[in-house]
Amino acid sequence: MMNIGSYSIQLLETCRFGLDGGAMFGVVPKTLWQRSYAPGDERNRIPMAAKVMLLRSNDRTILIDTGNSPQMPQKLLDIYGITYEDYSLERSLELVGVRAAEVTDVILTHLHFDHAGGAVGADGGPRFTNATYYVQREQLAWAHAPSEKDRASFMPEYYLPLVDAGVLELLDGPGEIMPGISVEPLFGHTAAMQAVRVADGETTLFYPADLMPTSAHVPVPYVMGYDNHPLTTIAEKKRLLPQIIDEQWIVVFEHDAFRDAATIVMGDRGPILGTEYKLTV
Repeated sequence: MMNIGSYSIQLLETCRFGLDGGAMFGVVPKTLWQRSYAPGDERNRIPMAAKVMLLRSNDRTILIDTGNSPQMPQKLLDIYGITYEDYSLERSLELVGVRAAEVTDVILTHLHFDHAGGAVGADGGPRFTNATYYVQREQLAWAHAPSEKDRASFMPEYYLPLVDAGVLELLDGPGEIMPGISVEPLFGHTAAMQAVRVADGETTLFYPADLMPTSAHVPVPYVMGYDNHPLTTIAEKKRLLPQIIDEQWIVVFEHDAFRDAATIVMGDRGPILGTEYKLTV
């Protein structure tokens, strides 16, 4: 556990799954990404996590992202190798003593199924019945009319129930949305994916979602084939990394099956991992 300002912070495991290693690393050759992260399985899928962040203060219980949906069709569970055998959001919340009804806020970085799928329950309605959900207005608009490149990543059944229930608050750009918690829209991966920053003036924790989904994506050229605009992702990393390094932000790697978080330092050939942190329950 980590404390920043009034918040205690933990990462919760929600499932394990797999995505194509080539798609995860774009133009980076397989020999390099296997060495940097992990080899693929017989379908070339690399091991992936879906770690959501839990923040608790005296009056708020906040989740950032919700992982995959257990209600996905069996065909998709198989394609993506999604398994809840070792981890689930329900069990992780139970481990830390949080009931779904106690969650007050859910910040969704974006609406791809592996980030927002767990926002809807088995009954087809909002899973966290007393929570307000937050996403960028531009991201919701994009989800309604996505590009051919990321159309398959948007599954309306996992976010339209939030719209229908009137619990989805639409944000317009960057800024502080709760004391000590701010968001910044990014546009390389998908339109207006919002990175989340938790800061108290001394320590900053940065949850960049799919800007740097694993620790192997810290080097600037290591960007995903899944990104709508890979050159924009590179530009966003080049803009943010100097501040991340200079101010010693702790970066959370949401999809990394092996590491939770780390600072980043400048090595001889570019940014590399610094001090590592374990934040999972």
